[in-house]
Amino acid sequence: MFKQYKEDIQSFIDHDPATDNPLEIILLYPGFKALRSHKKAHWFYNHNMPFIARAISQRSAHKTGIEIHPGAKIGRRVVIDHGHGIVIGETAEVGDDVMIYQGVTLGGTGKDIGKRHPTVESGVMIGAGAKVLGPITIGKNAKIAAGAVVVKDVEPNCTVVGVPGEIVRIDGERVDDLDQINIPDPIMNAIRKNEEQIRKLQGDIKELKEIVNNENI
Repeated sequence: MFKQYKEDIQSFIDHDPATDNPLEIILLYPGFKALRSHKKAHWFYNHNMPFIARAISQRSAHKTGIEIHPGAKIGRRVVIDHGHGIVIGETAEVGDDVMIYQGVTLGGTGKDIGKRHPTVESGVMIGAGAKVLGPITIGKNAKIAAGAVVVKDVEPNCTVVGVPGEIVRIDGERVDDLDQINIPDPIMNAIRKNEEQIRKLQGDIKELKEIVNNENI
């Protein structure tokens, strides 16, 4: 238990350049507090004491602005950065080494029964304001850009941007150290490709006109 506690603190230090002070993380970071409270709530939930579990989770939500249902399964070394406005649903599953930024929702669509919330595999980064909805799976090491809305499965090592979320591959490989600003834009990429195609067609038309004019002469 103490080893896992140290792991959690070190994960926050590794992902947050604003601090290297463990005491600051323990006492002042809402993401760390919310995750620690969830571990308690989840224990009571698994031992058929749902009222106590919900009481712990609601108290934590009131204090931190982060609402994690007691039934959600959260892995090791998960980091919630800032965290205000985060909502994680009852049947959500979050793997190890996942990074979650503020305003993220791991929610349901309102039409599913049983498993209603996403499964987020290990190593995933979910950017600020992203919404991941329904019983879908986000594959290992995937990256969900800020503001994306994801309602379909995402394969491992992919990057998802936009509304609705579009999968972007870069040479079929994981994009290392991708931040939330310098992300691929599939819409702009498509526009640029169309512009290139238009310029090529215009060139072809010009050549054909020249050939026709020369034949007429």
